[in-house]
Amino acid sequence: MFTGSVSGAKFTQFDLLALAGYLAVLVVLGWRRGKTGRDPITSAEEYLLAGRRLSLPAFVASLVSTWYGGILGVGEFSYRFGIANWVVFGLPYYLYAAFFALFLAEKARKIGVFTIPDQLERHYGKNAALAGSLFLFILTLPAPYLLMLGIFLRFFLGIPLWTGIFFSGLFSLAYIYRSGLRAVVRTDVFQFALMYAGFAALVTGAVLQSGGLPFLRSHTPGLHWQWSGGLPWQYILVWYVIASTTLIDPNFHQRCYAARTPDTARRGIFLSILFWALFDFLTTTAGLYARAMFSELEIPAESYLRLGMEVLPPVIRSFFWLAILATIMSTLDSFLFVSAISLGRDFFERIRKPKLSGDRPVSYTRAGMGITLLVSVVLAVWTPSVVDLWYQLGSVATPALLFPLLASFSRKKYSRVLAGISITGSGGLSLVWMVLSQVQGRPLLGIEPILPGLLFSAIVWKLGWRR
Repeated sequence: MFTGSVSGAKFTQFDLLALAGYLAVLVVLGWRRGKTGRDPITSAEEYLLAGRRLSLPAFVASLVSTWYGGILGVGEFSYRFGIANWVVFGLPYYLYAAFFALFLAEKARKIGVFTIPDQLERHYGKNAALAGSLFLFILTLPAPYLLMLGIFLRFFLGIPLWTGIFFSGLFSLAYIYRSGLRAVVRTDVFQFALMYAGFAALVTGAVLQSGGLPFLRSHTPGLHWQWSGGLPWQYILVWYVIASTTLIDPNFHQRCYAARTPDTARRGIFLSILFWALFDFLTTTAGLYARAMFSELEIPAESYLRLGMEVLPPVIRSFFWLAILATIMSTLDSFLFVSAISLGRDFFERIRKPKLSGDRPVSYTRAGMGITLLVSVVLAVWTPSVVDLWYQLGSVATPALLFPLLASFSRKKYSRVLAGISITGSGGLSLVWMVLSQVQGRPLLGIEPILPGLLFSAIVWKLGWRR
């Protein structure tokens, strides 16, 4: 049995050629001009929303690949807790996505705004939009995905973690900088195909080498087959609350704003749920095989990488490495883009401009990309755990935004003053609660940080419905 880290494994020449080809394709897709041969980016609508002409296949491929970038974190979780991976990181997201499709997707497409802060400003005013944009910036920081790429590059090249983190972000910025969402969608379609092919090959290789279900059951702990994985119920509940970020995730809203029609947005999300379920089956199965073969990995986030080294022949293995990269980078570029929009266009430009317009230049968003990259690099180096980064960012931003944004689609809205109080108060309360919990090494009063913030926001909403 393997008992240690496999960091320092080396790429073969074919691996390096495949990697170079993959990166070249991303650059070509990101910088390709339109059919006319001219630069298509003439307005914010083109740069931020691809002209609101996203087709159903492009919508599905982009949304599916964007929402599954935490692949090494999923590998870590499924290696440690088995089928609880599906219970924690699968089921709640399907439920919230279905809710989004049923009640929000068509409305989001019809309202005609560019971003979530635009929606907040329409109903609650400029101050609420400014506060919301900062929490959206926090929520969408691509630090977890930079960390995963840093782990991947350290695994093969033996370079320092921070070096892999920094240059991964710099490359993503380079290929989306020119064309915005068009570049994100083009590259996502390519990466969508890679991620499914790669993980189908991984699971097939594991089955052929080791056998099927009897092998897994006899070589993994019994807790790996329990729905909870032995985790406490409150911990699982918090992840179900964090999964509600689906309802406020700018990537979901942006794809709906960019969809060709409201029906494209609604149908696209339902189709995406089916593809996520298929991919969750592949990743959870792969995590179980990794645990069955390597019982004591020092770095569980390397479980898929180690499994690929073990069960795949060289050429197929090279394409599996690309599948890992594609899964991470398709999310990294989307989160880098929407985080930059939240900081640059929705915060800094909103401070300077009395009224934002779809015809304004995109320089603020492009400037926001550089700041977003630097902040994310620092976070990824400071907190070297993918799951911890998800947990911390989601626990602060979700209470701030969930109820105010949902209320903006309903008749029972916050008043303008109370919307600002709710956003800043609930997010601030969860942040302080988290800091105090970390100081004492356990949740303050036995309560997870996300819950007091949500309760505060719900109380403010109830007390201040605008009639």
